[in-house]
Parts: sequence; structure tokens; C-alpha cells
Amino acid sequence: MKIISVVGARPNFMKIAPFCRAIDLYNEHNTNNQIHHVLVHTGQHYDVRMSESFFRSLGIPDPDINMEVGSGSHAEQVGNTMISFEEICLTEKPDWVVVVGDVNATLACSVAAKKLNIKVCHIEAGLRSGDMTMPEEVNRLVTDRLSDLLLTPDRISSENLRKEGVPEEKIAFVGNIMIDTLENNRNKADQLRIENIINENIIEGTQSEYTGKWDQFAVCTLHRPSNVDQKVILGAILDFFADEVAKDMPVIWAIHPRTQKMLQSFGLWEKAASAPNLVLLNPIGYHEMLRLNMSATIMLTDSGGLQEECCVLGTPCLTLRWNTERPVTLKEHGGASVLVGNNIERIRAEYRTALAADRHPQRPELWDGKTAMRCVEAIVGME
Repeated sequence: MKIISVVGARPNFMKIAPFCRAIDLYNEHNTNNQIHHVLVHTGQHYDVRMSESFFRSLGIPDPDINMEVGSGSHAEQVGNTMISFEEICLTEKPDWVVVVGDVNATLACSVAAKKLNIKVCHIEAGLRSGDMTMPEEVNRLVTDRLSDLLLTPDRISSENLRKEGVPEEKIAFVGNIMIDTLENNRNKADQLRIENIINENIIEGTQSEYTGKWDQFAVCTLHRPSNVDQKVILGAILDFFADEVAKDMPVIWAIHPRTQKMLQSFGLWEKAASAPNLVLLNPIGYHEMLRLNMSATIMLTDSGGLQEECCVLGTPCLTLRWNTERPVTLKEHGGASVLVGNNIERIRAEYRTALAADRHPQRPELWDGKTAMRCVEAIVGME
């Protein structure tokens, strides 16, 4: 059997790493039924900080094929990826194309494969935010509609697919492959010193190295257009971080390139760079972010992956979004996350509530670090 698996952007890397290892392990124990695996990187994330460093740190093998699609509008990325991936499929003739997550590469490669009558498997299927203004929601819906095998991370996602009319034989509840990566890397992350993470990644020209204690601190990440593309919204969030949270504890803000660009274009960068107790970092590696999350007092983020990690680690999480495709991570489902959108009054109220709460790690069903092998076995079982 030949499988092409596709990665396109950083969120994919944490999901494909355990899948690659699971295929190797499967081949070790099934010498008469080997899987020929071809790893394709579309190159959607072309910044070395956001791509190559993750491959190295997570032990992902070098891609067999790098398409180097690069940046561009959604239409440009999808179109260019489809053109290049079609040629790859015609040359490689895989039995399966495996896509993960909800980035543009996920959509583009599933469409290209299906038009060539190649079977498609979607890892992390069934996630739904209900928000069609999110490009990722469009990617999820189209990919799931085309896929022959839909591997879901939780039972809510499985039920979403059933409600959409997906036949039961196409759905397999396997658990959350992101948690495989967390469990595989927890010990390595724990060896890192927070002071070193700060000093090695602090953005040049921002405040000097913080030398205080790290017994309490907040971690922040922002990248979604709804939070960073309007000056009034981004400015209000910055004010809350700098004028309120930073008065309580150090705030470690790993700045996404898009967010830094918008802060600079809106004339907000000087405040961010000089605010006391606000520590601005360049994009950091997976282990560094995991280490911070393991000890953070609170997380403020619009990242779906960090919602999931906070759930397992028990880190109180304020999700700066009005909806989530991962409701299993919310407090009402036993998780650690609360949706606060970008309304500062709501953020402030939930922030105070979170500070008073204890950590309560939660492990949803099958978030056990063994999902990747269940994914491989489900694909093999469809042959």
C-alpha cells in the first residue's frame, strides 16, 4: 500500500509527526504488508522559524517532496497547491492521500486527489465551529465531504458527521493525534528552563531580559484576523495585556508575524515593546511553547491546538474567539477553556475567575497518546 500524507502549515506538523512514527512501527511488525509512505510538504509556511525548526525538533523525516507553494491569498495557495499536487499524484499513484487538520493544503490536496479517484483520509475530521467566515471551516466542510475515511478526535465530531449524513462505515473515532505529540514530548519540554526560553527568543529592541521569578506568568498568542486586523480590537487587547494582566504577573507573548506586522502598521508596536512585564518573543518551537504551557498560570489565545493542550495540562485558558470547533475543550464539557471573544469586559471577568480557579487536567476519551496507530490501523482496515 502506498500512502501520501500532506503537511502544509505549522499546525499540521504536530499531527503528522506521530503518524510518521506509527507507520514505521507498523512496518516493523508487518513485514509482509508494508506501507510505502511518501511525505509531501506544500510549503505553505515558508518561514524557517515556523517550518524547518518544527521538523527538526519533532523528529519528522525530511519531506520526500517539497512543493514550496509559499504565501499568497487563499485562492492562490489552494490553486497552486492543487496544480502541483495533481502532478505528484499522477507520478506517485498512491492508494491513499492522508490530510490532517484544516489548512489550505488540506482542502487543496483532498480535492486534487478525489478528482483522480484516489481515496482520501482526513485525520481530525468532524470539527465544526459553525462559523462560515472562518476559512478553516470551509476547508473542514469540503474535505470531510470528499473523504472516504474520516478519523475523528472526539465523539462530538463523530456526531457532527452523522448529522451531515456521512455513512457510519466512513467514520472512525480514533482520538486526538495532537495529544500523541504532547505525550511524546512532555519529558523533553520539562527539561527546558523558562529563563532560557525567554532570553533566547526575546525580540531584539524590546524590553530588556526579565530577571524576576517565574512562579506565576501568563502566556498569550494571537493570529486570527478577527483579533489582529482591526486597530480598535488589537489595541484594546494590547491595553488589557499591558495595563491589567502585566500588573498581576509577567506576560509572555509569542508574537505571530502577522500580529507583529499589524501592531507596527497601527502604531501600537512601541507600547507593546516597552510595556513593563510584557515579554515579546519571536515565534517559538513546539517544546518551548509546551514548557510554558505546563507552568503557565493562565493562557490567553485564539489557537485551537493550545485549547487542546490546556485541556490535558489543566491550564486555565481564555479562548479569544466567539466559537470553537473544539467544544470538548470547554469547561462545560469538562475542559479548561472559556470562550471570551474579543470583548474586553468579558475577558476581564473570566480572567479574574480563572485566576481564582485550581488547575484541573482533563483527558477526554482516547486522548491517550495512542491515536496515531489507531489511524494507521483504520486505513489498513479499509483495504
